[in-house]
Amino acid sequence: MTLKLSTRFSLLAALVVGASGLASGPAVAGSSDKFELSSPDIATGGKIDDKFVLNGFGCKGGNISPALQWKNAPAGTKSFVLQVYDPDAPTGSGFWHWTVYNIPANVTQLDQGAGNAPANLPAGAYGGVNDYHDTGATGGNGNYGGPCPPAGDKPHRYEFSLYALAVDDIDAAAGVPKTGTAALHGFVLNKGLGDKLLGKASFTAAYGR
Repeated sequence: MTLKLSTRFSLLAALVVGASGLASGPAVAGSSDKFELSSPDIATGGKIDDKFVLNGFGCKGGNISPALQWKNAPAGTKSFVLQVYDPDAPTGSGFWHWTVYNIPANVTQLDQGAGNAPANLPAGAYGGVNDYHDTGATGGNGNYGGPCPPAGDKPHRYEFSLYALAVDDIDAAAGVPKTGTAALHGFVLNKGLGDKLLGKASFTAAYGR
């Protein structure tokens, strides 16, 4: 499935208007209440441990990606996408910390540290662009980048979202490059794929310093 030309123009127009609205798109039609995402390392609604905080930009954490696990994916799922987003970052458009695309449908977890090197991800999956791109803070582009909010801010929220898709390859299906931004992929996930988005599972945790 490839997006129609008119849809691509709409996509680009939406991005020009601003990426700030892409993170929290409309409710997913047909989402299963049983589709669940959780972490043995981070309690839902709890505080993120320093082990998973960035080591850079004034933060002194371990920058290890947390383990994640999920269950009850919707019928027909062919791949998953993970995005981790801070809507409270003082950027005008939030801050994207981790993206993983084309996670195979038979995968039900990411081990702790999976996001710290491409070889740690499941075969076929890849770490996409996040907002630490080209800073060196994550040890390499596409790797996990932990929380690092400004000192003195109230604790920021970190939204972990897993999308279940009825396509094997999000980029081929949507006609977007693998090097596309997290916001571009967010538009594809929340709008562009239409009924090829089968479900979304999320949890939120917090961190402040």
